[in-house]
Amino acid sequence: MHLRTKTLRAAALVAAALLGALPAAAQPQDLPLAYIGPGAGMAAAGSLFVLAGTFLLAAGILLVWPVKAVVRLLTPAKHGPQKFKRMIVVGFDGMDPGLAKQYMAEGRMPVLKKLAESGCFYPLETACPSISPVAWSTYATGVDASRHNIYDFLTRDPCSYMPMLSSAETMTLPKTLNLGFAKLPFGTEAVQRSLQKSQPFWKLLGDARVWSSIIRVPITFPPQPFKNGTLLSGMCVPDIQGTQGSFSFYSTKARPAGAHIGGQQYQIRRSGNVIESKLTGPAGKDGAMKCPFKVELDDAKKRAKITVGDTTCEVGVKEYTPWMVVPFDGLTGIARLYIQTWDAEHFELYVTPININPHSPVMPISHPFVYAIYLAKLHGQYATLGLAEDTWALNERVIDEDAFLKQAWLICDERKKQLWDVLDKTKKGFVTVVFDTSDRISHMFYRFLDPTHPANRNSTPEEMAKYKDVIPQTYAEMDKLVGELLAKVGGDKDTAVAIISDHGFCNFRRGVNLNTWLKENGYLVLKDGAETSPDWFAKVDWSKTRAFTLGLTGVFINRKGREAHGIVEKGPEMDKLCRELKEKLEALVDPLDGQKVVKEAFVTSEVHKGPYADMAPELLIGYHKGFRHSWDCATGAVSKQVFTDNTKSWSGDHCVDPRLVPGVFWSNRKINTDKPRLMDMAPTVLDVFGVSTPAYMQGSALFGERKLAAAAPARPAVKQPV
Repeated sequence: MHLRTKTLRAAALVAAALLGALPAAAQPQDLPLAYIGPGAGMAAAGSLFVLAGTFLLAAGILLVWPVKAVVRLLTPAKHGPQKFKRMIVVGFDGMDPGLAKQYMAEGRMPVLKKLAESGCFYPLETACPSISPVAWSTYATGVDASRHNIYDFLTRDPCSYMPMLSSAETMTLPKTLNLGFAKLPFGTEAVQRSLQKSQPFWKLLGDARVWSSIIRVPITFPPQPFKNGTLLSGMCVPDIQGTQGSFSFYSTKARPAGAHIGGQQYQIRRSGNVIESKLTGPAGKDGAMKCPFKVELDDAKKRAKITVGDTTCEVGVKEYTPWMVVPFDGLTGIARLYIQTWDAEHFELYVTPININPHSPVMPISHPFVYAIYLAKLHGQYATLGLAEDTWALNERVIDEDAFLKQAWLICDERKKQLWDVLDKTKKGFVTVVFDTSDRISHMFYRFLDPTHPANRNSTPEEMAKYKDVIPQTYAEMDKLVGELLAKVGGDKDTAVAIISDHGFCNFRRGVNLNTWLKENGYLVLKDGAETSPDWFAKVDWSKTRAFTLGLTGVFINRKGREAHGIVEKGPEMDKLCRELKEKLEALVDPLDGQKVVKEAFVTSEVHKGPYADMAPELLIGYHKGFRHSWDCATGAVSKQVFTDNTKSWSGDHCVDPRLVPGVFWSNRKINTDKPRLMDMAPTVLDVFGVSTPAYMQGSALFGERKLAAAAPARPAVKQPV
């Protein structure tokens, strides 16, 4: 990026901070400190500290940039010759090469078909396991899971066997004032820490004085500082409660005894034309903070005025409000409200998870801190939650397909604005923006590609006809987006463009509870002869259990010296157990139709050699298409049956053998191999800007002279099918 452009960027950030984008100062009262879990957690330290910190940062930028400008002019560049002045990588999470080929052939994706002809198009080898936090971490670091330490969304705490978020953790630490001769305690603070190891390639670019604009790449929370760039965090940013997304549902219907739909559910009453209730926020001194809201109903016009805090807006049935600021004591969040049902008898209101307010973040969600504020000031409010599209609300049938699609496309439009902004401001350097739309819609609408899917048992012919083209239309919309992107780039010969996905997709018809299978085969034992166990291993007898599973990707051995109550010795005993489990799992068949369930159970130590493989699951389960860990298996439950039909709206998935779900790779440039890999992206970007690829990276640069087959770098250790 030119010095002038960087100066303008700094000035824009300062302006955003000083001219109204900052949060208002807190009232002269005790400011709450909240640590909320589960999930990544959050610290609500009060707006006054945010205000002061942002002013200091803005002042620092103003003071330092002239000095840095002179230094830059007097010192040589820290990189070699560049192949292109700018590189743009757009990520379409979950886009599948098989479906893309089909839709290009059908004329639904003319832009990407033309790009494939003028540049290139290939399947992109994904990570092992083929799950988004693993794959995008491989994209960012150029290494496999055993080197970046992310194997799943969840892992277990070996001390307690309880679930932990794999990518980040929040710790509450005491604050002290160091006087030299004494340290005075004065409260506590919550500190977020990334668990992703290695380092993202944009840090290496920044060290070489190449600018990077990073928007919503998964597993970038908490945002890690780096030189010469901006970053807006993606997957794993928590909501205001510190969870990975807790919606609220308000209904005049009585809630059935014992019913649980996920999220937070409340029964409300209508008093004349008014409904009043409260939104639930983070924990405060006296329990969860609350924010009152009011709905005023006009039955004749079927319009409602909704008031939250100081804001009122008017909507109709099945219509989202704009983002509304939700004030709590000392902090704010944002949420959209949606009238799901409004008839003569009942009223139902859905509220999205309350997102961190980008106008006034209660914790860092960007680098620098003011970048999130700058984007909100420039484009208006936007979703900040890492998993912003509320798949669970649709899974639990709190909202319907139309409500989900409206939400997904609203978020996609926000992401487009952010993409166009960084394109306009990054004329030199690297740009990457990840869109989640393709992944979330594929998860929730895959059943409409398969009329026989178990989740369609209660679907009407009208519903099947209405939604059968949702996924093809999503791919067509992504194609249009690429068309807009290429139009903005124009004929710029100094800009390289790549369109990628982290993995593909397949059908998810049958759930497999491997904890139940392990119990039936004597590897997992329950206390007191229990037949089943609820979530989080509640009844597991660890003194007799040799293997267990949690999350979506693997099987852990209850290892002595690692797990708190481990009983299996590392070495020959564990190796024998792993081979035994591998053999039995690969022979497993579905009693429904005799289909093989597991294509390959990978022994982690045989496919991954990095330093963090020791804490990973000992076996990574490569399912055949159609199968996946069941929902209760993922939460550490032991159910009555090993196999169950998947009847949820979440009907497509990719947690299978990674060879079955490669991602996509288009580029306006030819590449030097027919088998690009996701781990090649980091070395490719570094190579484009003349930055040496570190020896620890496992990928290879894709641009440049085509490699001979015999000289090609070794593929990852995952064996290719015969």
